[in-house]
Amino acid sequence: MNKFTILFLTLFLALPMAMKADSAKEKKDDTRYLVGAVPEVDGKVVFSKEFQIPGMSQAQIYDTMTKWMDERLKENKNIDSRIVFSDEAKGTIAGVGEEWIVFSSSALSLDRTLVNYQITVTCKPGNCLVELEKIRFTYRETEKYKAEEWITDKYALNKAKTKLVRGLAKWRRKTVDFADDMFMDVAVAFGAPDTRPKTEKKKKEEEQQKTSVVAAAGPIIIGQGGKVTTTESAQTTIPAATLTPATPATKVASDASGYTEIDLKQIPGEVYALMGSGKLVISIGKDEFNMTNMTANAGGALGYQSGKAVAYCTLSPDQPYDAIEKADSYTLKLYAPNQTTPSAVIECKKMPSQTTPQAGQPRTYVGEIVKLLMKK
Repeated sequence: MNKFTILFLTLFLALPMAMKADSAKEKKDDTRYLVGAVPEVDGKVVFSKEFQIPGMSQAQIYDTMTKWMDERLKENKNIDSRIVFSDEAKGTIAGVGEEWIVFSSSALSLDRTLVNYQITVTCKPGNCLVELEKIRFTYRETEKYKAEEWITDKYALNKAKTKLVRGLAKWRRKTVDFADDMFMDVAVAFGAPDTRPKTEKKKKEEEQQKTSVVAAAGPIIIGQGGKVTTTESAQTTIPAATLTPATPATKVASDASGYTEIDLKQIPGEVYALMGSGKLVISIGKDEFNMTNMTANAGGALGYQSGKAVAYCTLSPDQPYDAIEKADSYTLKLYAPNQTTPSAVIECKKMPSQTTPQAGQPRTYVGEIVKLLMKK
């Protein structure tokens, strides 16, 4: 038997074993990532966890969370990750974050996505509610996705809701893990033990079999000495409209129409709140008699990309999009509930088009904010 025959037989025998090993590697217990793993509130993805800390005052919880959020958002030394507004009297803190989620990493390749999000903390005596929402992904610099159209049950699960869709599985798994990691950080800030694996080389089976405190239903109760228990009581989502800015926004200039121009580096919390609670109208064209106006039926959001303030607006699948596709610039008008004049006007320069969405999916447009005006 010559050496070529031996080599062929070796490869022939090894190939099925390698394929079987790969198949076993791909087969994962995805139970915790199935129905309900990505919670939705009024059609928006909102991860939330309630923490009960008996004996702590609202002021103590507020101070603890302010320090924690400031440190957490600064971990990546990214100026776009920061606390954007707070209200000590109401016990509310909100911040925007931008960091990496790594899908896989090796000496030869790195598969990851940039994730932008908003985190809101509502503090009360002995109680703290943490909400993670407005999650956006930027993949390979040009591909941009919203959590609502990428990792929800509708898109990331098969029709029977028993398996993850292959192409979206890693996104859903890692985003759920990202939220759990965030909530574990909060628990640790209150003195709870950190039960996360010490290294990434821990077997996935060990992580999946271990009951996760932050993944449990109901609020987390942190007692003396960091003892943690959970209860099944319902969680409450605090609407973004209740949030107010920590300090007045910097005023740059005023115009005669009753609006004040705002420094784009200090966008006030009122604008973020309007994005979540008010009506968002897109105006295209300079001539008011020939202007195209449409409501962003699927909502919008604010954020920062590469140090620039940006605004997201999303059209539902049934809305016409020809006008905004052809436009180089447009204006977003934010109306507070029951108001007939906009509370904020955002002039935008449209950024390069993203990947064309599939039929039946929303269309999201990103615009660099060139001017922000707020009603006096």
